[in-house]
Order: sequence, then C-alpha cells, then structure tokens
Amino acid sequence: MTSDILQRLGEVIASRHGGDPDKSYVARLLARGEDAVLKKIGEEATEVVMAAKDRDRARIIAEFADLWFHSLIALEHFGLSAADVLAELGRREGLSGLDEKAARKDAERAVREDARSPAEGGRAASTPGRSG
Repeated sequence: MTSDILQRLGEVIASRHGGDPDKSYVARLLARGEDAVLKKIGEEATEVVMAAKDRDRARIIAEFADLWFHSLIALEHFGLSAADVLAELGRREGLSGLDEKAARKDAERAVREDARSPAEGGRAASTPGRSG
C-alpha cells in the first residue's frame, strides 16, 4: 500500500511538471529551478528535526509527510521516481547497515583512486582517440 501511495503521488507530481505555475504549487516550485527545490528539501528536513526534538508525534508525522512530498518533487526534477528509491532500499534489504556503508566507502575510495593521475598512484582513464 505504501509504495502505491508514493507511486500515485509521484504520477500526480509528474503530471504537474511543466504545468501552469499560477495553478499548481508543484509546477511553481519546479519552474523556480533546482536551487528552490533543494532549498525546500532543507527546510522540510529542518522542520522534521525540530518536531522530533519537541517529541510531538503528530507534528513529526506531518513534517515527514512534507519532507517525503518535497522529496518526490526533487526526484521528479532529477528524472527519478519513488520506484528508484524503493528499488535501492530493496537492494539493501537484508544487508547489515555497517557492511553496506563499508562497501559504499570502498566503492567511493576506488572511484577516487581511479580518478587520480598515474603519477599520483591512480589509474587515470585513457581518453578515446588519444594515446597516452
């Protein structure tokens, strides 16, 4: 049921993308651009923290709803959907949080090392059409 709600809400958000900013909050926020969308995520996340610090259950739920809603708008902005996030959560299901985090750090470290020049001890990618 939860993923159905997220999917339906995502579909509504997608339908408003490019719509009339005078008639749709979603269209207005998306029309204002990436910085506006990301700023709204930050504001909503801060409100979640404040509600949690106050231990106000009703406000925590309401603020999380706002954060999830605006997160769906951000996903739409980046051409993603709730299904993409749910797939990632599914991929992580059953993994130890500590093991998953360590694997991510190892992958990030490998990417950084590959990006360094050979003189720095990395394996810089060759540029197609150029010898190296």
